[in-house]
Formats: sequence, structure tokens, C-alpha cells
Amino acid sequence: MALPPGPSAPAALQTARLLARPIPFFEACRRRYGETFTARVVRAGELVFISDPPSLTRLLAADRGNTIAQGRNVILKPVMGPRSVLLLEDGEHLRRRKLMLPPFHGERMRAYEAVMETVTEREVATWPEDRAFRIHPSLQAITLEVILRAVFGIEDDARRERVRPNLTAILGSTQSPAAIGITIPGLRRMGRFGRVARLLAETDELLAAQIAERRADSGAEGRDDILSLLVAARFDDGSAMDDREIRDQLMTLLLAGHETTATALAWAFDLLLHHPEAYERARREVADGGSDYLDAVGEEAMRLRPVVPFTGRELRERSELGGYELDPGTVVMAGIYLAHTRPDLFPQPREFRPERFLDGGPETFSWIPFGGGTRRCLGASFAQFEMRVVLRTVLAQTVLRAESDRMEQPVRRNVTLSPRGGTGAWLVERL
Repeated sequence: MALPPGPSAPAALQTARLLARPIPFFEACRRRYGETFTARVVRAGELVFISDPPSLTRLLAADRGNTIAQGRNVILKPVMGPRSVLLLEDGEHLRRRKLMLPPFHGERMRAYEAVMETVTEREVATWPEDRAFRIHPSLQAITLEVILRAVFGIEDDARRERVRPNLTAILGSTQSPAAIGITIPGLRRMGRFGRVARLLAETDELLAAQIAERRADSGAEGRDDILSLLVAARFDDGSAMDDREIRDQLMTLLLAGHETTATALAWAFDLLLHHPEAYERARREVADGGSDYLDAVGEEAMRLRPVVPFTGRELRERSELGGYELDPGTVVMAGIYLAHTRPDLFPQPREFRPERFLDGGPETFSWIPFGGGTRRCLGASFAQFEMRVVLRTVLAQTVLRAESDRMEQPVRRNVTLSPRGGTGAWLVERL
């Protein structure tokens, strides 16, 4: 089988470039080999990158047949747990996806709005007025607190205070290149990895107590937090998830929804603060009570600065993708960044133009920050809603300006691309 062309450099060098500076690596490959190319990565082997919507549609719509590409899940499994919906395959995955999807859609979102707004207001109140500060860490604090309250349903202040630093440390452990040490049994009890293992064990105890309280609470069915909804949910055969599985799903929602949403917001603020016309238009809309342009800002930010630049599948059947016939066993990467910056899909693709999303939106499978198919991010609606609420609250209560004329550069933090400098800003005025 002939794979698409790609760099001839040793796999170790390609791996280093892909991990350290994925965007320049992608751009160099696209310039030389076109929109479909093959990269060679240590341990993963040959990866075929595609970005045209018809091929992305065929790849992601075949999720009932293909399997997830291994790699990042090796690192995440010790934290998420073996029953995580993100790691399961085939029927087991689909059963849990069906069970977990309802809390993240429709009017359920409104139940979380007050929590998101209150948490954002409290964090904004801590911003300094006499010096520049970094927005990204504040957004991480906001999204973590929202998860603790709206997802984990932790109402007790003391329990939140106990679990928050544990989760912060655990999240940090998955964002370092050294995170691979967590996956090696011989290292799990040593040094920093042993500390993470202890934090996980302690956190599991706290979550077990939280889950037990929900099961014993006769009024749990009237609660809106996602933990309560998961406890009450039933599979088609009437069975429920046990405590350990609920724990795995809670940790999955934490890892999948905390850093990604905070980073998407950090990029949105970086782009807004460096585009004064868009910033003022967003502020005017917030003052008028609208949200269409604000939503477009979030969508355009995720197009131009996708938090996760690619996602992979291993083919189980022969498929025509990117103009090539690919055999079963081929690992194909849906190039999210590559698709989002194709000039044939988004004219002037490197310009920040939120209005692209006001008139009908993009072509199907040309905008895929949350992936696609049956493995599309469960919390996509939750994340977009949270972005709207946080952006709205900040714009309504503050006037900000960028710390520097230079926009942030992406830096890789495990599977995400984050602003290198943390999105520096000045608080000019409180409103």
C-alpha cells in the first residue's frame, strides 16, 4: 500500500518537531506535500493526516467501525479509569454515550448558568488593577470551580477546599511531557509519580463519599448537577452505573472539560484584545443583551486556535481518504488545525473574523474543534455555553487591554495548544 508522501527525516526528529512545535511542522508539511501527508512518529508509527471535509466525514462517520488511535489515552487511562467513556470502544462506548448525553443538552444548560456567572464574578473580583496579569490561570480556576459545583455537585465548602488542590495537581501531572511516567508500573510509586498516585487515591475517597451521599439523598432526582443525573440514569436494561464507573466518568469530564475550555477562552481573549473592533463589537452586543456575535467569537477562536490540533482513528476497513486508498490498520489523523486553516474553506484563514459564523456557518466537517461522529465531545454544548457566559460576564464588568502588541504563540501542553505567556492583560476599568 502506498501512503501519502511525507517528510523523510528520522522518526525521532519528526516526533520532536510534532511534539514541540506542531503548527510549524504542519505548515511545512502542507507547503511541501499538500493537504494530505504522512508523518512518522516514534512508537506510533506512520500517521496519515487528512483535512478535506469529505474525507473527514467518511473517517469520523465510521466511528462504529474504526477504533481510537492509541497514544494520549495511555497517559489518561491511569487518571480517568478503565470505564471512562472516552476510552471504551464499540457497544460499550455507545451505551455510555447514550446514557451521559442528555445532561449536556437543551434546557439543562440553563441550570448551570448561575453557577458559571457567580464563579466568574468572584474570580474577576481578584484581578489586580495596578499591574498586568495572566488571564489563563484565572480561567483555569473558573472552569475547575464550575466542574466542582455543576458536574461533581460538591456543595460543601470544606470538601471543595480538600479536593481542589488534589485535582489541580493531578491535572498538572497530565500536562507535562513526563506524564508518561504515570503509565509505567515501576515508577508509579516513586517521586512525583508516587505523589500523583497518592493524590488520586485521596481524591477517589472524597469522590466516593460524594457519590455515596447522592445515592442516599432522597431528593437527588431533583438536583441539576451532573453527578446526580448520572446516579439516577439507567441503561436500556434498567441497570445503573456502579460507584467506580461514575467516578471514572467524573474524572473523564474533569480532564476533558477543564483545561480545554479554559484554554479556548484564553485564546478568545487573546484574539479579542488584539482586535479592537471585534472587542468593541462584542462589548456593545453584551450591553444590548445579545449573544450571536459572542458565540461567533468563541467559534472563530476555536477555528483559528484549536485547543486540540488533531485526533486519530485506526482503520478497521479499507477506506478512500485524502485521495488515497488506505488499508485496515492505518492510523489516520483528522487534522483539526489543518482543516480550520484551509483557504478553500475559510478565505484569509489566518485572519480573526468572527462574522464568518454569523451567516449560516461553515461547511459540515470543516469546523471540528470537538471532533465528530459518535466520539464527538460529549461536553461540546456545555463548553460553548460556558464560553458564552464567561465572555459575557467579563465583558460586562471590565475593560481590558492586551499587555503586549504581540499575540500569544501556541505551546504544547500534553494534548492541548495553550498560549505561551498565559494571555497577559491589563485591567483598565471595572464597570
